[in-house]
Amino acid sequence: MALVPCQVLRVAILLSYFSILCAYNAIDMPAHQTYGGSWKFLTFIDLVIQAVFFGICVLTDLSSLLTKGSDSQEQERQLKKLISLRDWIMAVLAFPIGVFVVTMFWSLYIYDREVVYPKLLDNFIPSWLNHGMHTTVLPFILIEMRTTHHQYPSRSCGLAAVCTFSVGYILWVCWIHQVTGVWVYPLLDYISPGAKIIFFATVTLVLNIFYLLGEVLNNYIWDTQKCIEERKEKPKMD
Repeated sequence: MALVPCQVLRVAILLSYFSILCAYNAIDMPAHQTYGGSWKFLTFIDLVIQAVFFGICVLTDLSSLLTKGSDSQEQERQLKKLISLRDWIMAVLAFPIGVFVVTMFWSLYIYDREVVYPKLLDNFIPSWLNHGMHTTVLPFILIEMRTTHHQYPSRSCGLAAVCTFSVGYILWVCWIHQVTGVWVYPLLDYISPGAKIIFFATVTLVLNIFYLLGEVLNNYIWDTQKCIEERKEKPKMD
């Protein structure tokens, strides 16, 4: 038996995201006052995605508890829709974007923090908040994947959705540059137009790879769990 029920873990994770979002929005940074506000940063978009996802997880748990033992087919149908929405967001948004934000941020930070997180930001963002935005996202999403089986969409539909999000965000970043003359990420100031195209294509490719990684990891975890359960039940059948 788990030391902490997964339902309690989801509530705790949801509350942590609320606290992170509130703390982040309370910061008086010049970048928040410019065109696009916080919504121009993928980190902030990811935080919103994670909060919405875990909010739906908690809502699903509550709905499952309330409908337990009920014979209402309508309630059962609504619960299945909620579970499908939860699984779709996990597969297409929460896992690939969450993993991308963590890996990309810390890779660039180690290489040269000034291109992704200038030292000036240390005056505005405390260390715990930085890790809340760029570190804990990964263990939180892995905990969710380990505690709950998620039904992935067909691979073609899933990859198409990931590409749609990626292209949409890239167009949003380019539009902000068109309006303001400033790139959202300082890294883009240092590379040529051709290199930018390669960079954006690479970002889309990496997001697709993380989607496939999530699908493989999800299947591996739950296929392994199924095998363990079958082995435990086998002696009882003899």
